[in-house]
Amino acid sequence: MRIRLASSSETRALLLQNAEIDFIQESVEFDEESIVATSPKNFVYQATLGKYEANLKAFGINDYPLLVADTVVTSQNQILRKAKCKDDARNILLTQSGNITSIITCMIYHSQTKKIVDISKTDYIFDEFDHDDLESYLESGMWRGKAGGCMVEGFCKSYIKDVRGYESTAMGLSVEVLKRFM
Repeated sequence: MRIRLASSSETRALLLQNAEIDFIQESVEFDEESIVATSPKNFVYQATLGKYEANLKAFGINDYPLLVADTVVTSQNQILRKAKCKDDARNILLTQSGNITSIITCMIYHSQTKKIVDISKTDYIFDEFDHDDLESYLESGMWRGKAGGCMVEGFCKSYIKDVRGYESTAMGLSVEVLKRFM
């Protein structure tokens, strides 16, 4: 069965490919900047719901089941959004250095027969980031568009001391949960 991934994320597309889930990828934009939330779980739910409503209106579910997702990164009681510039990315990443970072992903899967809303969390305990390594990562620009500037499959990987949860959740789509319902 083919689904519609309503996300421009290359990482989410790769997760679906690796899980051998057939999909097309197209989405309409939703502005997350208007969201006011006091907790990370509430924020990620509101963002996912907004994306879901916009994409449901644009595409419906008659042709393909709809899959939308959003991810938020939190550390030291702060919601760590997408960095706006290199200095912002540095501050966001330094918040995570040597600390527990939680990556929370919300997804909504809606077909003609079922609708699933899931919020999953993966915790990472990071070692202190090496200054020169951090600066190289910042120069690479790979942090752009990433919630919390975090790439657990890239820069952050060598600093992981412990993990609690699925790596796919941290990468933006809880495929283990999704596969149970498909």
